[in-house]
Amino acid sequence: MRWENLTLESDHSRADSALFGADAVVTRTFDTPEFAGITFHEIRARSIVNRVPGASRMPFEWTVNPYRGCSHACVYCFARKTHSYLDLDTGLGFDSQIVVKVNAPELLRRQLASRRWLGDHIAMGTNVDCYQRAEGRYRLMPGILAALRDHANPYSILTKGTLILRDLELLKQSAQVTDVGISVSVGFVDPELWRTVEPGTPAPERRLDVVRTLAEHGLGCGVLMAPVIPFLSDQPAQLRATVRAIAASGATSVTPLVLHLRPGAREWFMAWLGREHPHLVRRYERLYADGAYAPKWYQRRVTRQVHDLAQEYGIGPTRAGMPRRIREPEPEPAGHTRSEPTQLSLL
Repeated sequence: MRWENLTLESDHSRADSALFGADAVVTRTFDTPEFAGITFHEIRARSIVNRVPGASRMPFEWTVNPYRGCSHACVYCFARKTHSYLDLDTGLGFDSQIVVKVNAPELLRRQLASRRWLGDHIAMGTNVDCYQRAEGRYRLMPGILAALRDHANPYSILTKGTLILRDLELLKQSAQVTDVGISVSVGFVDPELWRTVEPGTPAPERRLDVVRTLAEHGLGCGVLMAPVIPFLSDQPAQLRATVRAIAASGATSVTPLVLHLRPGAREWFMAWLGREHPHLVRRYERLYADGAYAPKWYQRRVTRQVHDLAQEYGIGPTRAGMPRRIREPEPEPAGHTRSEPTQLSLL
């Protein structure tokens, strides 16, 4: 495996830029049903805060990714290409060969304490899910969240995992001292499509339960409606059902994102499509003929439909993942008597 080439920056010619070396890798398998067929490569990373390339479309500059590879096994995952940097397979290998940065919490705490760190926003779950199944065993996120809380460093999390609720208290504590943004990814609510496209993830309704629970604890949560899959989840009735379920969960917002097929993900997705929906292959070849993204007219159409439905169901106007800080109630003056609630009037 080409471990030395997993670098912080795109310039792989610098030997000292490698995040870890081959001698730092410990490979493990666990004889438990939830990890059947999965191999974990435990490494001690040299860096954990990564700068997003300037050409990226992402609206943030820094990320933390404690894992590489993802047992969620989403057939469309754009991060599959990153496994090729390690000479690992971008198909089944991405789903079953998981790199675990076991020293992520201590490394992050050290980097946040550096005089060079300016306290910028850190995004998590933007490459692979930080609350995938491996997190249940390795428990890296509590240490990561504690470090961010202790340094009052703003952050956001995007996840398909219900395990985030395990860290609810840490999230609430962080929200007392800094801005915390949480988004859950739910692209559709069709159970049959979910079973074939996202076989390793919690069901969509379980993810919406996460949104509901976070809202009950004062943590606003947006939903990234991603991906909207052309010809499989983009019909008006399907979009309506998904937005209606998102609204019922108490989400602060819904943001649609049409499927994009980057190299690495494109080949794996198209192979799946050929097996499961061969009649759609030619339509996809035409729709994505110009590259990784669907045509602008198609993206605009889906966005308009979802936004109209969101308005109908009363979601918004908060942006997806917008942080919401929990504040302690102001103490009441001595001798103050609480009045009965009154009906507000328009006049």
